[in-house]
Amino acid sequence: VIPYAKMGYWDASYAVKNTDVLALFRITPQPGVDPVEAAAAVAGESSTATWTVVWTDLLTACDRYRAKAYRVDPVPNTTDQYFAFIAYECDLFEEGSLANLTASIIGNVFGFKAVAALRLEDMRIPHSYLKTFQGPATGVVVERERLNKYGAPLLGATVKPKLGLSGKNYGRVVYEGLKGGLDFLKDDENINSQPFMRWRERFLYCMEGINRASSSTGETKGSYLNITAGTMEEVYKRAEYAKTVGSVIVMIDLVMGYTAIQSIAIWARENDMLLHLHRAGNSTYARQKNHGINFRVICKWMRMSGVDHIHAGTVVGKLEGDPLMI
Repeated sequence: VIPYAKMGYWDASYAVKNTDVLALFRITPQPGVDPVEAAAAVAGESSTATWTVVWTDLLTACDRYRAKAYRVDPVPNTTDQYFAFIAYECDLFEEGSLANLTASIIGNVFGFKAVAALRLEDMRIPHSYLKTFQGPATGVVVERERLNKYGAPLLGATVKPKLGLSGKNYGRVVYEGLKGGLDFLKDDENINSQPFMRWRERFLYCMEGINRASSSTGETKGSYLNITAGTMEEVYKRAEYAKTVGSVIVMIDLVMGYTAIQSIAIWARENDMLLHLHRAGNSTYARQKNHGINFRVICKWMRMSGVDHIHAGTVVGKLEGDPLMI
């Protein structure tokens, strides 16, 4: 078994190219594992390596396709954590596929024995690769145009209780909130189509509340209709219905998965609909400071996927939130 650092996955003299995909990992090596070797192991396992050299390495240009760990710095105020900077050849990734990008960057390395903990802190995506993703279709500029509201923050809220309301009472909450001064309301992450309120009923009563509030205030109002479902066929069905009844925005959950998010983002662009993402499930891998994925990275991936705006959390209230991150 040859150490990863000696197989070409560590190169302190590597000159980063503008076309490289760069990843910053926070590494906690296992006791007795050199930080440089741990960084090289992460680079190797997220690109071309296996646990040893094999003869099939000679069948391709491994020197070109190997990821390169080129810098390791101690994390300030820690004794066992290190920042590892790793560069990836852009050709390692399929164009426009977040599923393929993440399969390499986070697919296998988090269970690697050489590290006790691993966190993806940030990424730099080169312009040439970024252009292969559709990105957000509209964003805050178009949303302000549709709401006809400028010079002030957009004020929104989430319907509560999130579960248990009938469709009629749900629509009543939407109406009262919008009439009271909110610009929009939104569904919560786990309100989909349960026995107490089916999705079609919710959409109709929400739109009734939106239209009544708009008529009584003279302002354009809205509500984010959650179209998350068990299959993409059902997601598309709900999205089409939301458009038919007059909604200008739909909402999805992060737990739908990267490919599903990219797919509905394409639909939203083609149908001139705004797309909001709830970060449901994010804290399972973003909250721990030494293991998982920084929410900053998730935000970048979601913008690449085509989401117009993202549920970012708050610095006050019941949920954990880092003011600098938000």
